[in-house]
Amino acid sequence: MSENGQGAPAQAGAQGGEGSVQNPGLLPAQEHEAFASAHPRAIDIPYGFARKHGVVLLPQEGERLSIAVREGSDPRVLLEVRRHLARSFDVSFVDQAEFDRHLSNHYAMDGSAAAMAGSIEMGADELDMLAADMPTADDLLDSADDAPAIRLINGIIAEAARQGVSDIHIEPYETGLVVRMRIDGVLRETLRMPPHVAPVVVSRVKVMARLDIAERRVPQDGRIGLTLGGKLLDVRVSTLPSRAGERVVLRILDKENAGITLDLLGMNGVPDRIFREGLSEPNGIILVTGPTGSGKTTTLYAGLRQLNDGSRNILTVEDPVEYAMEGVGQTQVNAKVGLTFAAGLRAILRQDPDVVMVGEIRDRETAEIAVQASLTGHLVLSTVHTNDAVGAITRMRDMRVEPFLLASTLRAVIAQRLVRRLCQHCREPVQADKSASALLGFDPGTIIYRARGCSECGGTGYKGRIGVFEAIRVDDTIRRLINDGGDESLIARHAFLNAPNLGSAARALVRDGQTTAEEAIRVSRRDSVDAETIADG
Repeated sequence: MSENGQGAPAQAGAQGGEGSVQNPGLLPAQEHEAFASAHPRAIDIPYGFARKHGVVLLPQEGERLSIAVREGSDPRVLLEVRRHLARSFDVSFVDQAEFDRHLSNHYAMDGSAAAMAGSIEMGADELDMLAADMPTADDLLDSADDAPAIRLINGIIAEAARQGVSDIHIEPYETGLVVRMRIDGVLRETLRMPPHVAPVVVSRVKVMARLDIAERRVPQDGRIGLTLGGKLLDVRVSTLPSRAGERVVLRILDKENAGITLDLLGMNGVPDRIFREGLSEPNGIILVTGPTGSGKTTTLYAGLRQLNDGSRNILTVEDPVEYAMEGVGQTQVNAKVGLTFAAGLRAILRQDPDVVMVGEIRDRETAEIAVQASLTGHLVLSTVHTNDAVGAITRMRDMRVEPFLLASTLRAVIAQRLVRRLCQHCREPVQADKSASALLGFDPGTIIYRARGCSECGGTGYKGRIGVFEAIRVDDTIRRLINDGGDESLIARHAFLNAPNLGSAARALVRDGQTTAEEAIRVSRRDSVDAETIADG
């Protein structure tokens, strides 16, 4: 395993001199020098060796180290690790999936982007060099290219993936280049660099996304396919010309989310029952509604996964296809060649489908084709952008769908939001103040929780997000109200007579200590919920 077969016992940190890491034979001498200079005084295993031989250092608890070993790995590799670390350790054997998770979490370059940012210097030929320098490594963590801009972008994306960031904003201003990341739905500034760095960074991103770096006058869209320690990432890139340069937004799609099931969705109680009943229908329309970034697509994919048992022909038309799903035929909208939602849906219906998923119903033509598809025996799943479930019915009416057709085809409507989940390590119990009690319908003095902030949550007080759902099952009464043109308040009064709406679902999360009053107020439908419902909340 050692290159010369005679690796000497390793000493790290102070034992080998200030800042030194002696070569135990894990790597050739040249590679080891590079590793030692990049990781001074570190007790760690080089990434390339860890991935190749299936060993990874686990988070340290106490003084003793722990090593995870991938099933099927050569146990003799532990001797080499022992020489390198110069310390004893505990060993646990894990399967491939768990090993990949440990590998990704451990080597996600925590804080590396900030360290790299100061080293970028713009030379005269920098843009030309970046354009010609296509990335050769498939794995960010395994890249041997030391170009500062490449290392910076790699570090930013890897750090974002580690923190669960959904979007990275690269924003040029006269005073500097700002990098902001959306974590748990909230943008936070994570990096600020000199203004001369902007063209270098933007050009490097455009090269990775295979966009035209010479074109800075029009918006461009592209994609970057990456792996991070075995985890597959799909990064959607959007550029937009601005006064100080090109703004870039990178949306990170973790392909593991494509495997989420209804049980993991977080939907429970009445909404879960209504959604499952709708999926069991042989035909009809199921709508999922909510603002951008509320998790509608994830909910639809969970529903498709429930239906994808091999006995149905499931086809989708999306803009864009966010996650690849085995066993499902997925088509991407391409307006440049005339492949719109309506055209794609019309073509799909000639492919003998059982279940059809339309990414979004945006116009009258798509809505009418969806209704006709449901009338001819297909189950249609789609989304619309409205604030609540009842609003989806009104939106379909606004698209000129005949009320009697809507009443006979609509099966269920799910509305959802995402609220930030309180960090369970540092949340603080407090008494609800008068304003929160009045807005949420709590008795004065009710104990709720507020965010404080600790090392576990990065000082924010929140860690992750949780879904808030409301659902309408279209029964005979609602069908009659839709057919008769009943307004939203009448439909809502019947739909939520014995079921939670968004406001009451959010208040329940506050009571359970899952989120804060501020988050619940943000998603509550105070304007359309009558006072009695709030008081009963």
